Amino acid sequence: MRTTALAVLFSAFAAALPAGQVAPPPVQQPPPPAKAVAPPAAPAAARTPPVASGGRVEILEQILVKVNGEIISKTELENRQVAALRQRAQQMSDEELKKAIAAITPEVLVDAVDELLLLQRGKELGYKVTDEQFKRVLENIRKENKLESDEQFNAALKQEGISIEQLRKNLEKQMVINQVQQVEVAGKVGISESEAQAYYDEHKNEFTTAASLTLRELLVAVKSDGKSVNVAADEAAKTKAEGLLARARAGEPFAALVAEASDAPSKASGGVVGPLSAEELDPGVRKLIEGLKPGSVTEVFRTGGGYALLQVDALTPPVVKAFDTARDDIAQKVYESKRNAEFGRYLAKLRSQAIIEWKNEEMHKLWMARTAPAAPPTKNPGL
Repeated sequence: MRTTALAVLFSAFAAALPAGQVAPPPVQQPPPPAKAVAPPAAPAAARTPPVASGGRVEILEQILVKVNGEIISKTELENRQVAALRQRAQQMSDEELKKAIAAITPEVLVDAVDELLLLQRGKELGYKVTDEQFKRVLENIRKENKLESDEQFNAALKQEGISIEQLRKNLEKQMVINQVQQVEVAGKVGISESEAQAYYDEHKNEFTTAASLTLRELLVAVKSDGKSVNVAADEAAKTKAEGLLARARAGEPFAALVAEASDAPSKASGGVVGPLSAEELDPGVRKLIEGLKPGSVTEVFRTGGGYALLQVDALTPPVVKAFDTARDDIAQKVYESKRNAEFGRYLAKLRSQAIIEWKNEEMHKLWMARTAPAAPPTKNPGL
């Protein structure tokens, strides 16, 4: 995928945000176990006093929807569609493009309305981006992406067809939305010890390092013209492999036998293959080595290229990370899950409180289909 100038400019954006906006609160230690952790304090930028905001009326060719008096136009929706498609960096036919646009439009439409609602809420709370904050963001972007001179920075902007004013507008939107999310949602999410423990107990596989094994292989190739099997050559290879197996089981180092006789590419590394998880092995090979201990050698078996035998070189059992060791990972996972659920409820609340006037019935239907709450499962009255 091509990295655009805009992607470069925004790659360091997260690092420029106030500290603490993405880290979960620590898990509260007992006693008592069920007591939720107090939410972290809102960043200083989120406490900016309300300011008067001016505005200008834009006359656009078609209004799709009004949200609390502010509009989303057809042009804005199309711009969002194009931006979403560009991220895929795909060459599409006209028919594929139509299908792709139809597929992304509901999500793009909902995102546009939700963004407007969040920005309006940010204005109500008095959030804004100061010149000093914007300057720090630009400095961070330039530093992280090695855009050392004004010429390099302006060239990146030009490549993407965006002005410094447009960049500021985009960054201000994101920073205000982040402030709303932090104070109104994330800052109110706490994690209790009991929640963390329950998650750990139900998802231990996420904190388990899978078992692995390392094998050594020895292959005695059967020469073939690709059309037929030379029976004599096949028997000779099988006899040679069985002799090597007998020598291995008599105590000769398997690595030395590999160096002497193997025709496999792994010969250069002593026949070592792995480490591998059991899932990566062919079912037939898995059955061959089942129950073998390190140092044990399998029976000779036929492969596509000849006759082979394997030695189990090392076995590493699965390791479950202890709860206390996994605490930070657990906190992050539980926090993200609770934050996402809370953010969904918060958006639903903003939508329900907003005055949304649809000017395009087709877009209204797409919106309703995308935002309608999932229906509860139907119960069989006979049960």
